[in-house]
Amino acid sequence: MIRQVSIFAENKKGTMNTVTQVLADAGINMNTLITNDSAEFGIIRMLVSDAEKAGEALKAAGYLCHLDYVIAAEISDDCGSLNRLLKTVRDGNINIDYLYVTYSALSKLPVAILSAPDLMEVEEFLAAHGYHSLDGSELTRS
Repeated sequence: MIRQVSIFAENKKGTMNTVTQVLADAGINMNTLITNDSAEFGIIRMLVSDAEKAGEALKAAGYLCHLDYVIAAEISDDCGSLNRLLKTVRDGNINIDYLYVTYSALSKLPVAILSAPDLMEVEEFLAAHGYHSLDGSELTRS
């Protein structure tokens, strides 16, 4: 599993630049960033080189920030690899809260980022079906 930083931020001009500036000033390298927006607020989810340090810097800058764990399951870089992973998840009767795909800076392979109610159980299930879950050191560069 890997730590993910989630920020609840106002949807206004310059917010993303402010967030990235806070992280740059703290010496935090971002590997993955995804945003989900609504009319007034959005959720920014990211995988970074140091989640604890990023969370502290963002909170000090006034952001509502939450650190949680997600599964980073490496998949092959060929047509249908995500579909095969999702079929495995479905066959295991596993519910996914959300999913996004990134790439490992080290292996250069796609990585499916999954959030689910029981992460330990899901990670064990995926491992039993041949999937390798990455930790932070295997995904991001410092």
